Amino acid sequence: MGSFDFVREYSPYTNREALLDDYTPDTLVGRDDELEEYHGALQPAIYGEQPDNIFLYGKAGVGKTAATRFLLNKLVDNAEEYEDLDVRTEIINCDGLNSSYRVASNLVNTMRPPSNHISETGYSRSQVYDIMWEELDNAGGIILIVLDEIDHLKDDSILYQLSRARENENLTEARIGLIGISNDLTFRDSLSPKVRSSLCERAISFSTYDANELRAVLEQRKNVAFKDDVLTDDVVPLCAAFGAQESGDARKALDLLLKAGDLAREQNDEEVTEQHVRRGRQLLEREQVARGIADLNDHERLVVYALATLEAEDDTPARSREIYTRYKSLADAAGKDSLTARWLREHLDDLAMLGILNVTEINEGSAGGKYREYDLQQDLAVVLDALEETFESMGVHASVKGYL
Repeated sequence: MGSFDFVREYSPYTNREALLDDYTPDTLVGRDDELEEYHGALQPAIYGEQPDNIFLYGKAGVGKTAATRFLLNKLVDNAEEYEDLDVRTEIINCDGLNSSYRVASNLVNTMRPPSNHISETGYSRSQVYDIMWEELDNAGGIILIVLDEIDHLKDDSILYQLSRARENENLTEARIGLIGISNDLTFRDSLSPKVRSSLCERAISFSTYDANELRAVLEQRKNVAFKDDVLTDDVVPLCAAFGAQESGDARKALDLLLKAGDLAREQNDEEVTEQHVRRGRQLLEREQVARGIADLNDHERLVVYALATLEAEDDTPARSREIYTRYKSLADAAGKDSLTARWLREHLDDLAMLGILNVTEINEGSAGGKYREYDLQQDLAVVLDALEETFESMGVHASVKGYL
């Protein structure tokens, strides 16, 4: 057994953190049109005026949060040049804060020292709002409140309250601008009419990155993160191509570049190569599938297991009735009461949305009608690895034993 000492050896990095989620570059590439529109919406703040409420829409990994950090950092820095201007920002991620009460209490706590934080229980919502107004007015000036992943909110009270704060005389000293960031392009449609009316927001849509834009993003981060000449010429184009395949997701492309660099460092390789990228992609896919399957309940895992056994027998793509037959037999073997065929059909579509399986709609016209077929979107071995706990609790089906 080794000594497990932590010793610095060769590293391809000069600043590995430049590839992480919370890194904000000095310049932002590939988002010129969006930044110009966003900058215009924030411009009133530099005059001490209340800016528009702004909502950013677009798929995950298209630069919404990065653009927000980039422009707000610039705005706060530029505001320091004016003695009569005070601008501050507060960024709240709504993932896990799914109610207006929790968002308001979290906002209060971000503005207070830890010794003076309030509890998330024990107050009425109106009391928490009163505390929030007091903190905001005490701060004064222009306050830009960012609600990232705002589509996680299950009620929209906080949006109404913040957008009407001065009109309702809850604030006299502070002027607030609300910035909402959402992956759900239809989020606004879910808001109540009075909230939609009060927001009067500017909507900015972020398109997905194409391969060339992703390449520019990766080149920029590469120059900060890695030593000179440690990446072979094919690494950045390959990461960009894989990112473009993943719906133009810059985060996934950066994660892949980071994984390739980490593999090179772990192996004491002096260069980061195409082989590191391809191996890194395999490992990231395994991690992604494992996380997705780990979040499923027992019956959903049995559905994945059923499809995996059919795939191992070369019986895919398969229709839902074939999958249901196998699912039912697996449930019986596990001593569980099987759920209905209708439940299974509904959850097959959910699993497709998670990227675990593919769905293909077949139309055979008047003779055969319409129906759907399913197969695994991920490699069979990767899915089976993620089902390890299921095997431990109910055993291994004969069809997949040769893959384990």
